[in-house]
Amino acid sequence: MKWFLRIVVALVVFYGAFMYAAQRMGGGPWTIIMPLIAEACLALIFIGEIRGMKLHPMAYVGGFLGTILGLIIGSLLGYVFLDNVEGGIFLFILINTMFAYMGYTIGLEWGKELVHLPVFRKTGRGDALKRKILDTSVIIDGRIPDICDAGFIDGILVAPQFILNELQHIADSSDPLKRARGRRGLDILNRLQKSPQVQVEITDKDFPKIKEVDSKLIALAKDMDADVLTNDFNLNKIAQIQGVNVLNINQLANAVKPIVLPGESLNVIITKQGKERGQGVAYLEDGTMVVVEQGEYLLNKTCEVVVTSILQTPAGRMIFSTPKSNGG
Repeated sequence: MKWFLRIVVALVVFYGAFMYAAQRMGGGPWTIIMPLIAEACLALIFIGEIRGMKLHPMAYVGGFLGTILGLIIGSLLGYVFLDNVEGGIFLFILINTMFAYMGYTIGLEWGKELVHLPVFRKTGRGDALKRKILDTSVIIDGRIPDICDAGFIDGILVAPQFILNELQHIADSSDPLKRARGRRGLDILNRLQKSPQVQVEITDKDFPKIKEVDSKLIALAKDMDADVLTNDFNLNKIAQIQGVNVLNINQLANAVKPIVLPGESLNVIITKQGKERGQGVAYLEDGTMVVVEQGEYLLNKTCEVVVTSILQTPAGRMIFSTPKSNGG
């Protein structure tokens, strides 16, 4: 529907500009130049307003140049009909409008590609101003407001309407656990909106032909030249494959966990049995799993263990150890 509105408004303004120029200038080159300028400005402002100026400025520069080029080509073709065909002025207007629209669309895509050239890429603090799109998991997770308040993330956070719809659906679930998670997600969004560190932007942009929410997020990130903020491992991988930058708060959490080295001692409480026979499992305060060999008999007891090895996995860090009485 938006493309139809663009053409209708462009037709009306183009016709008015053309007739005004023809009357005031008595024909001549201005009869062509003035409508071109009017149409180019109209295309930039009108289409930019529809899109909310959410793309990189270079995308709009490409769109503007594409509009000018489209109008030049359209004018050259339309001028043939202007004096030689009855009602030629309407064909002239229609051809120019169509080429203006095609020029803008193609130029916009060219502009998006230019954004990825090294000379146009943001560096330093400029990256903080890049929009970051929230997914459902990172909202429900609940850590994002604290991360923002600590200053690790600032700028504009984008909450797509289809994500809000999913949160509302979860909050209305008959399952008490799901309902609680959905309501917590809505509370987290409300808290983010009050945070002085970030600005929360709600966007109605959707992709009806795409059914999967994760795929919609990736498409939106590409369209807005934005990052995706998530803690979903699968979304993280898919987005990276498609060239979308991802900020994974689980990776951030793992990165700031205290580093322990083989040979160091830890005091832990063994809370459950491990997968292998004789193993016990404990957890550090930050949630890091500690597997204690020969620790099954120390279940629900505090003991000192010696770190033997550390395994870094996509889900986090695992520490392997033995009771100090056995390890050293």
